[in-house]
Amino acid sequence: MAVNWLGLVSMGVFYLAVLGMGVWASRKSKREEKKCTGNQSEVAMVGGRDLNIWVSIFTMTATWVGGGYILGSAEVIYNPTRGLAWATGPPAFFLNLIIGALFFVKKVRVKKYVTITDLFQEKYGNTVAAILFIPFLISDILWAACVLGGLGGTVSVVMDISAPLAVVISAAVAILYTLLGGLYSVAYTDVIQLCFILLGLWFCVPFILSSSSFAPLSVTAVTKLYQEPWIGKLELADTGPWIDDLLVLALGGLCYQAFYQRVFAAASDAQAQITCYVAAVFCIILAIPSILIGAVAASTDWNQTTFGVPSPYEQGRAGMILPIALQYLCPPFVSLVGIGALAAAVMSSVDSALLSAASQTARNIYKNIIHKQASEKTILVVVKVSVLLVGLIGAGLAMTMSSILIFWILSADVLYSVMFPQVVCVMFLSEQVNQYGACAGLVVGLLLRLLVGEPSLGIPELLPLPGDRIHEDGHRVHLLPFRTAIMLISILIIVLVSRLAVCMSESRLLGQNVHRPVQGDRPGSVHKDVDETDELNQEQLHLSSLGSVKAN
Repeated sequence: MAVNWLGLVSMGVFYLAVLGMGVWASRKSKREEKKCTGNQSEVAMVGGRDLNIWVSIFTMTATWVGGGYILGSAEVIYNPTRGLAWATGPPAFFLNLIIGALFFVKKVRVKKYVTITDLFQEKYGNTVAAILFIPFLISDILWAACVLGGLGGTVSVVMDISAPLAVVISAAVAILYTLLGGLYSVAYTDVIQLCFILLGLWFCVPFILSSSSFAPLSVTAVTKLYQEPWIGKLELADTGPWIDDLLVLALGGLCYQAFYQRVFAAASDAQAQITCYVAAVFCIILAIPSILIGAVAASTDWNQTTFGVPSPYEQGRAGMILPIALQYLCPPFVSLVGIGALAAAVMSSVDSALLSAASQTARNIYKNIIHKQASEKTILVVVKVSVLLVGLIGAGLAMTMSSILIFWILSADVLYSVMFPQVVCVMFLSEQVNQYGACAGLVVGLLLRLLVGEPSLGIPELLPLPGDRIHEDGHRVHLLPFRTAIMLISILIIVLVSRLAVCMSESRLLGQNVHRPVQGDRPGSVHKDVDETDELNQEQLHLSSLGSVKAN
């Protein structure tokens, strides 16, 4: 197939439109910097905390409805070993935003934080917070790789250009407008991107359903025709893995800085909660086209199309089933519209991942640890350098990807297994935990997750679990919801070790007094440099040691 020049031109027009919106938003960011009484860096990271409610809703929705969500939902429906029964993404994202609005929004907004790492820095100090930042960074990189890889594969299918070239171009555009205006550029480009997603995908649905190459969906949902029924099935033994997949996305998403960045940017608590509620509904609406396209693909006799045989699944291309269906089951002009919608979905998420990682790197690592007296201009430079580096790493990983669904799950897996216990403890069990428990929970969580293994990343499975099923090819399937088990064990370890540290301190076995930190209870304390908190802690420890000497 020759290069689709018409498609390339249409993609170029789309990219120019998005870039133009980013440039306009960067100018708005400059104006807001002049009006803002706070730090310039906070304008870049949280948009001056005054985003319009509709912009808030659009950017929250567009952040979640990315390439992983759109392509992954279609992939799981089409995959004959999965099907609709395993499509946990849409209900999980709905639950994620509802739970976030009900229990997390007011908790994090009360002290005007800028990043999620602020909570840990205020509670545990710089060193522990820097360690806890690493899983956040890894997850953002995996997320960026997921969505960029999705776009690369999509464009290569429809336009017959190399996937690496598509990844590089898309990453370059997203990096450029994120560099220009920070959150304002990201949020306002999300508005135009979400419009492309909403209108583009729904525009394609009637054409997909009018194709003559597939059997009635009502028949293939329950009958094996060209492959297993697309509705899928859940056996009793599958309950554990299904619950695990659902909770990984629903609760793991509550650890993303991208989520809190939009919560912090809202003008009020009520606006932040409304943003989450409306975005939750939009997530369900925007999943329907992917589900329908995946079902049609599972019901298609590919030998009747120009794609031919073997089928996409047999060729190992299930991850690209949505663009393949658009290309071979729709008229050419319709597939171009669909590709534009997919490109919008990808870029709306990758810019969020870039800004998320860059904000935490610049504020919590560079300013609060490396260079505490850094000027606002220097911090902004660090933000831009971090955006560039994370974008390059994510693009590099994207070129090695075969399944969008795997990276989509892994990104949330890192946060759910390792960081969700930390977030829960620092927000809801603050009086019962300290830095010793946090470190112990992190080590135990990481160790258990590595021992369980991850075949998709080449990590061997060293820890057999109760109820494991061994396939004929020797592959081990865990029927226990092991990620949830690791998460619960980590919470228990954090609380128990924290309590043990307090008891040992009271018995003077640690050589110093371990106080339950109270800095987190002081409203507005996050605006002070973290080194002031460290100095207070050191002073308390010094006074405690003097008291111990006098007592002796």
